[in-house]
Amino acid sequence: MSSVIFVFLDGFGLGPAGPDNPLSQYDWPHLGRLLGARPVLGEWVRAPDRLLTPLDATLGVEGTPQSATGQVSLFTGRNAPRELGYHLPAYPNRRLRAMLDEDNILKHTADACLRSTFANAYSSEYFRYAEAGKVRHSATTLSVLAAGQPFRMLEDLLAGRAVFWDITNAELSSRAGYEHVPLVAAEVAGERLARLASDYHLVLFECFQPDRVGHRRDREAAESFLKVLDGFLGTCREALPENASLVVCSDHGNLEDLAAGGHTRNPVPLIVLGPAARQFAGATDITQVAPAIYRCLGVA
Repeated sequence: MSSVIFVFLDGFGLGPAGPDNPLSQYDWPHLGRLLGARPVLGEWVRAPDRLLTPLDATLGVEGTPQSATGQVSLFTGRNAPRELGYHLPAYPNRRLRAMLDEDNILKHTADACLRSTFANAYSSEYFRYAEAGKVRHSATTLSVLAAGQPFRMLEDLLAGRAVFWDITNAELSSRAGYEHVPLVAAEVAGERLARLASDYHLVLFECFQPDRVGHRRDREAAESFLKVLDGFLGTCREALPENASLVVCSDHGNLEDLAAGGHTRNPVPLIVLGPAARQFAGATDITQVAPAIYRCLGVA
């Protein structure tokens, strides 16, 4: 069974090497070894089983790319900012929600009778807040709902069947009432994510830590996160079955320019490790990620 693990990183762009770009200052001992390059502007890789290429996230629309329209573009293959007329930050509005309801990568694969899943773990507290109107659903959560799929919950996280959005559980275990949730090493989280590829054709995982760190312009936090991300992605790739591929992409830049402290118009990296790399070789913008995933899975 061919399978794809799609790791979505919020706010992870490609910038030139320099002191304000932590992606260029980090050594990338795991990902760099597997890929043969760093996610830095100008370090491209094109090989049958490895790809690092820049993707346009502006999509021909004036202004700075934002999360809602960028994520909907990634998950539907449609140019959301062009259809909306502008880049929308944060959470999808009614029109973008309709686009996700109509089609998204989880729903599309499920409708094709393939198995897809969202690997992130949720707490019951989240859904209580959502019902009370205290939180709004992100594009990934809306995609799961549109696909009619079950959410992975705290018990799945504790059993190793899910991964928390920050990879190590540090954010969750620091909350009142969740002190019992153990920290996990990035490498262990990577192995857990890879394990899902044996049961699903498509596995989606979201990490929005790059965007949070980028907005704070926190260099120490950036270095710490990149170490976690490197171990997570490297171990995930090495633990994957032979016919599975790891795909990494983002919705817009941020972390690659700590001088700015906000979203950028930089391209975002498309990283593919595994036999699916050749299917993504022609991609030039973020709307082309979903169609390439479908080609990998033999879905029309």
